[in-house]
Amino acid sequence: MLIEKAFISTQDVRTSDRFDFWCEQVCETYVPTEIDSDCTANFAASQRILALGAVQLWTVEHPPMTLRRSRRLIRRSDPGLYHLSLPLRGTMRLTRPGHEADYAPHDLVLHDTSRPHLMRAITGHGQDTILGTGLFVPRELLPLPENAIDRLLMRPLPGRDGVGGLLAHVLTQVARDFGSYRPDDGPRLGVVVLDLLSALLAHALEAQDALPSETRRQALVLRIRAFVQQHLCDPHLTPRTIAAAHHISLSYLHRLFQDEEETVAAWIRLQRLERARRDLADPAMRTASIHAIGARWCFPRASDFTRAFRTVYGIPPSDYRHRALCATE
Repeated sequence: MLIEKAFISTQDVRTSDRFDFWCEQVCETYVPTEIDSDCTANFAASQRILALGAVQLWTVEHPPMTLRRSRRLIRRSDPGLYHLSLPLRGTMRLTRPGHEADYAPHDLVLHDTSRPHLMRAITGHGQDTILGTGLFVPRELLPLPENAIDRLLMRPLPGRDGVGGLLAHVLTQVARDFGSYRPDDGPRLGVVVLDLLSALLAHALEAQDALPSETRRQALVLRIRAFVQQHLCDPHLTPRTIAAAHHISLSYLHRLFQDEEETVAAWIRLQRLERARRDLADPAMRTASIHAIGARWCFPRASDFTRAFRTVYGIPPSDYRHRALCATE
């Protein structure tokens, strides 16, 4: 699993001590900050911080609260971090001198630990806690001029579609499935999220040319991979249609995948086989025929599906299904 830098939970702390414990731990694992809440009587909260190389991925759930980062606290400790937040439940209001903005679930927002600010986390109707995830990013790691990034601080960025949607998807998936990764996956995932964040900020600044060419290339490959995952059921999904959807030439698409483990066509085929494998192992789909599952993932001929499946997984799909379903009984 990924390296866990910190895990904080008030569950095992005496009820009367929970809020003070939470305040102390947040100041130690993040930055010194003043925390207030109207829910101190029984403050049920948790936070996990995972190491992605030089980047840290955090997830947090807590009752409504207010965090204040003052100039005095900044002088006390300033690690020079950008803090990217992705609210998933509840809303967030950030205030700094001369500026205030509200953020709804799935907005992405960047702020700077070196700047004074006040953050209010607010629950919605019928909600008891706020849920969110995000990144701690050393300022020097973003390949854009600081004065350009300053224009985006505390500005809502879309986290439902485009590059922002892809970044939000990666953050939530890694946070949810962190136990399925190896520790040495952390730095590689850190590079992925940095590339996506850089591409998102550059897009917002309409300054794609300010990014290093390798960052632009990686961001484009990630967008292509996400596009393919969304259209695997489409029998017309081909390298040519992918290139057209991303406004690039077919030859450039193939060059993008030269440094990847498979060609783009081979990767599409592998992803379709993987989806079929999952369906074969799913007890809820035991009544679906093997031919129907193959056809669902664009293998209309049963013999082609069997041959391709055996090549990748070493056994025919019928044997794989039998073993997988027996293991669940």
